[in-house]
Amino acid sequence: MKKICIVIGIILLNLNSYSQDYPFRNVKLPENERINNLISLMTLDEKISCLSTRLAVPRLGITGTRTIEGLHGLAYSGPANWAMKGPKASPTTTFPQAIGLSQMWDTELLKEVADWQATEARYLAQNKKFGISGLIVFAPNADMGRDIRWGRTEECFGEDPFLNGSMVTAYVKGLQGNDPVYWKTASLMKHFLANSNENNRSYNSSDFDDRLFREYYSYAFYKGVVDGGSQCYMAAYNKYNGIPCTVHPVLRNVTMKDWGLRGIICTDGGGYRQLLTTHAYYPSLDIAAAECIKAGITVFLDNYLAPLKEALTKGLVSEKEIEEAIYGNLRILLKLGMLDNSSSNPYTQIGISDTIAPWTKPEARELARKATQKSIVLMKNERNLLPVSMENIRSIAVIGPSANMVVSDWYSGTPPYKVSILDGIRNATGDKVKISFAMSNKADSAVIAAKESDIAIVCVGNHPLSYGLGWGQNHVPSDGREEVDRQAISLEQEDLVKLVYAANPRTVLVMVSSFPYSINWSKANIPSILHISQSSQELGNAVGDIIFGKVSPAGRLVQTWITSIDQLPPILDYNIRNGRTYMYSKNEPLFPFGHGLTYSEFSYSDLKTDRKRISPAETVNVSFTIRNTGNYDSDEVPQLYVSFPGSKAERPAKALKGFARVFIKKAESRIITIPLKASDLAYWNTDTGMWTNEPGEVDFFIGSSSSDIKLKGKLILN
Repeated sequence: MKKICIVIGIILLNLNSYSQDYPFRNVKLPENERINNLISLMTLDEKISCLSTRLAVPRLGITGTRTIEGLHGLAYSGPANWAMKGPKASPTTTFPQAIGLSQMWDTELLKEVADWQATEARYLAQNKKFGISGLIVFAPNADMGRDIRWGRTEECFGEDPFLNGSMVTAYVKGLQGNDPVYWKTASLMKHFLANSNENNRSYNSSDFDDRLFREYYSYAFYKGVVDGGSQCYMAAYNKYNGIPCTVHPVLRNVTMKDWGLRGIICTDGGGYRQLLTTHAYYPSLDIAAAECIKAGITVFLDNYLAPLKEALTKGLVSEKEIEEAIYGNLRILLKLGMLDNSSSNPYTQIGISDTIAPWTKPEARELARKATQKSIVLMKNERNLLPVSMENIRSIAVIGPSANMVVSDWYSGTPPYKVSILDGIRNATGDKVKISFAMSNKADSAVIAAKESDIAIVCVGNHPLSYGLGWGQNHVPSDGREEVDRQAISLEQEDLVKLVYAANPRTVLVMVSSFPYSINWSKANIPSILHISQSSQELGNAVGDIIFGKVSPAGRLVQTWITSIDQLPPILDYNIRNGRTYMYSKNEPLFPFGHGLTYSEFSYSDLKTDRKRISPAETVNVSFTIRNTGNYDSDEVPQLYVSFPGSKAERPAKALKGFARVFIKKAESRIITIPLKASDLAYWNTDTGMWTNEPGEVDFFIGSSSSDIKLKGKLILN
């Protein structure tokens, strides 16, 4: 009887604690008062527990949340089983890889994609069937794709800082929503800083000067915080200028003090223990744990409990410092609405009042298809081979290992369905056209199919998981993945392309890949070439839409495609001024940054600015007219570049500072206006430690790529 009374007493005590009207639940109080009140109520063990990826204080009724991967759709299950396996595993809408989403050059659509992911995260967290809360999303990847050999190129938005900053900002805004008080999910960017090589990443150092830190490697993170509103990021495995990123002074000195970040800074998985192992930076885990806290780390992805408690016992870190660390974590819970039950939070009914799974809705299929269509780059199109008119053909050969599969990558979820290119072509043609399929040229099957068909579509590229090989392995030198950098950039499957072309000159090459390749022969010989990234559930339907002219392609490349690997500096050379990216390379590219064709033609004219001189705080509006002179309604992607002919500082030969994606019907014209901020013309002055506008002449260019310049103008920067 005594035991029963004790149990009842405990239950009543817990119920009382859940129902108490603590000040931290009062939405009318200032943010700092609410968070400080919560911290004052927590035990030391609860405070230490809130340094983990499971942010919760159950005793006080705070169920909290966890983290989830979300680079191009939520990785709720998928190849890596990141979040869930078993009966509660769930499909999620799967979009093109991040490199493909960037090829859209459409920030508004990217925002829609991220917003849909956030809706699915809320649904999975709040629906009774699932109830697994993962509202801190590991996305986007704000690292720079400065070298096409980087194994994780698929995860980034490309090689240009302005483009990356724009895409990161859009993605963050989409994930976090547009409510002025609450966030839909929390965006946690990765990997800070300069994580763009895989081999030896756990101990190598990415070395470069302070200008490149500000202007290039940290720029997208900066924009994600200042413009996007992200308050969370992950520290990288590598060193930066000899100091492991996990404990680098820039965590506090730049991201917190300069940018105003007040949220989560987490280690990467294993990154804390690597301070002792691969980096050999500290002699023991207790010292490493204390130094992480002092450096600015607020969440550990490793097992840290015992070493941190030992550090407390030894006086290496104080309870006050732990409180300061978890303040940002609890602030994220506050922004997600986890500290109150306010009816003004617009996201609390997702999955409750609306019980239809978002990934099953037609809107999800439509959004995935639209994003995939817009990500496709038409790299070459001679003799008007594309689009294919079904009135003029009776048979199509679909050939290649990438034709009959949609491949997930390590950070993919499980799509609700997959449409391969072969499926998409069959969906588009129905029974009007005979479709022949050959995965390879085994027993001359590809050559025979090509010869017997009116047109051949050969689909080749990489496999993000290296056809099922184990961690850190790949089948061919030109493949890359996490922990594996590419050792070659040639396309091994180009021999298959050659055989198909010899059998049928009416050949379309569809590159399904996460990386650029040096396809010199194909560029010289194949009449039509398309590029699309991996993993989209609507991959095949989108390719079919493009091939048969339902939609005109207008995607643009976000990395320079080069002719030879010997044009690249050593992969560990992080000084991009030594010939990297379109900004500093002196080599003629195979395909330039920003390149992409459409089925139509466009003329550019009437370049104007609303001022000739611009002061550091001002914005000049650059306007011009684009006319669709071709035969197809189509999107076009005008790009604004600048150069600084009289600069005393070393500046890029050309740098992107604005772009737009616009739809123009055939025979119609549109006036396009792209704002150019003087702040985007500044460089980082290492003498003053400030962004500085250099007075003088600025040349600006409007083009359809970094190489195809249509209009030129000049400004004077005061």
